[in-house]
Amino acid sequence: MRHGIFYHFRMYRWRSLNQEQRAIEMKRRQDARMPMHSPRHYDGGRRVYLITAACYEHRPYIGLSDQRMDDFSDMLRSVIAEKCERLNAWVVLPNHYHVLVLTYALPDLLFSLGRLHGRLSHAWNGEENARGRKIWFNSVERPIRNDRHHIVAMQYIHHNPVKHGYVTKWHEWKWSSAKDYIASIGREEAERRWRECPLQAFGKGWDD
Repeated sequence: MRHGIFYHFRMYRWRSLNQEQRAIEMKRRQDARMPMHSPRHYDGGRRVYLITAACYEHRPYIGLSDQRMDDFSDMLRSVIAEKCERLNAWVVLPNHYHVLVLTYALPDLLFSLGRLHGRLSHAWNGEENARGRKIWFNSVERPIRNDRHHIVAMQYIHHNPVKHGYVTKWHEWKWSSAKDYIASIGREEAERRWRECPLQAFGKGWDD
């Protein structure tokens, strides 16, 4: 229902604009890669997903060192590049990660992420002389329903290091797409989206 209200608000707002204002609005939506008038429709085989994976008992196995964070971020994005059409947003924290992806092949992507987890569990346990230790807990995917949900998910991902107290500003966290996101749409647009699409309870209960 909230999305329906948001869409009708945009429709009525569009009707109130003059030609110059409409041209500006159209350019803004094109620059932000948003649909021109109506919400984007996702078909069953090609969808945007928010995927979350956490370390077992939320222990900071990924964050053992900055180098491990660097290496894991590179490997994660490599898997995404191979299995997805687009990586819309990502963040890696010491004990979990989030990615927002467009893919035709969700099962293949989850299988590849599972293989990555397995390889790294073996490698990290060998490095730390901890054979048999459980590193990963689970991977969970959540389909994105509409444009508003997509914007909130991107903001949630970029805000995650702030939420968990690692930094005070998005751009201060090295292991995320926040800097690229702000650079692509501009700080003013990012702030507008933050005001119009607040996080509210997004993530409550599964990312605490």
